[in-house]
Amino acid sequence: MLRLSNRGRYALKAVFDLAVHGDAPVQVRDVATRQRIPLRFLEQIFQLLKRGGLVESKRGPRGGFTLAREPDEVKLGDVLRAVEGPVVLTGSPAGRRVRRGAAGEGEPRDVTEAVLADLSRSVEQCFDGITVQDLCARGERAAIARRARAASAPYVI
Repeated sequence: MLRLSNRGRYALKAVFDLAVHGDAPVQVRDVATRQRIPLRFLEQIFQLLKRGGLVESKRGPRGGFTLAREPDEVKLGDVLRAVEGPVVLTGSPAGRRVRRGAAGEGEPRDVTEAVLADLSRSVEQCFDGITVQDLCARGERAAIARRARAASAPYVI
C-alpha cells in the first residue's frame, strides 16, 4: 500500500485552504484550526511551501500567507515535491543504468528497480494532472450537493 505522509496530506490541505480563503493573507493558526492540523507542524510545512515558491508571506497585523501563483497553476505534484521531494518507490536513483553480468544480461533486481522507477514517474504524473483549482471545484460541487440534500431532507418534529 502506497501512503502519503502526514506532511504531504497536510500541505495539500493547507494549500487548498489558502485557495478557498485567499482573498487576503491567511494566518497559519486559522488554517490549523479549520483543517485540524497541529500548528507547529503546519508552520514548518508553510516554510517548506515558501521555500518551494508556492506561497508568499506578508508580515504585520494583517499578514499571513497567500498562494504565490493562481490555483490553476499549482499542481498537487508541486506541493508534494516542495514538502516531500520527488516520489520514489525504489531504493535506487531513477534512471540508473542496468548493470551487465558476465554474459551481458542485466540482474533481476535491475528489472524491478526499473519498473519501480517507471511507476514513480507515473504516480508523479497523476499528481501533476490535478491542480489546486480542481480541488476547489470539487469542494464547491460537494458543498452544493450537501446543500441540496439538506434542502430536500424531510422536517422532523
